[in-house]
Amino acid sequence: MKIIYIHHSSFLVELETVTLLFDYTEGVLPEIRKDKPLMVFASHRHGDHYSEKVLDLKKKHENTRFVFSDDILINRLPEETLKAITSMKAGEELGFRFAYGKITEQSSYDGEPAVKVLTYCSTDEGVAFLVKAEGKVLYHAGDLNNWYWEGEPADWNETMAKRYTAEVDKLEGMHMDAAFLPLDPRQENAFYLGFDEFMRKTQVSHAFPMHCWGDFSVIKRLIDMEVSGPYRDRIVKIREDGESFIIG
Repeated sequence: MKIIYIHHSSFLVELETVTLLFDYTEGVLPEIRKDKPLMVFASHRHGDHYSEKVLDLKKKHENTRFVFSDDILINRLPEETLKAITSMKAGEELGFRFAYGKITEQSSYDGEPAVKVLTYCSTDEGVAFLVKAEGKVLYHAGDLNNWYWEGEPADWNETMAKRYTAEVDKLEGMHMDAAFLPLDPRQENAFYLGFDEFMRKTQVSHAFPMHCWGDFSVIKRLIDMEVSGPYRDRIVKIREDGESFIIG
């Protein structure tokens, strides 16, 4: 499995039978193979996670399916474009299959789907995605994070922490081959809280920090902290946009 960090919270994942693109808004996309289907995910409507320009990928890659959070407004899009979009709200589970050169929803499973997508409720907007394909499990948090902010009232931060814990607990003990998790330097001393809780409660083989706003120093900062001892060797050290990683 090849994972390419595109920019901010966007990753391209190349599997044997399908390519997955998460939260693309800007940055250089590598050449996407046309001999296998492309699934494009957008976790929510914020401009650093979703741009309508992803819809142009359909022009270059005919066999494309878009899986969007239902807070992304699509009702004004052309009918032909709408046919390629699946909207998902939090707490849903859908299967997708590849047939006759197209990716289609498989709402009632007739055997195991080629790709299974589960969604979780963000603590900000939209959803987080759990994607299962080819025996691999991938998680993209979107903006599901413990958004603790200095200056907010204590009860606001406490409520945020409880909401985050409630969602992460739904994934407790689950193995994931790769997880894409916010590590936001704007949170100052609280930057690691959501990442740390997730890593302690799940079994992630490769944890990819994201949402760093170009400040990759926060990755080393977390690795150097005592709190990351149980999982620091599983944190992927991203250094720049466009970096690629091969994982088992």
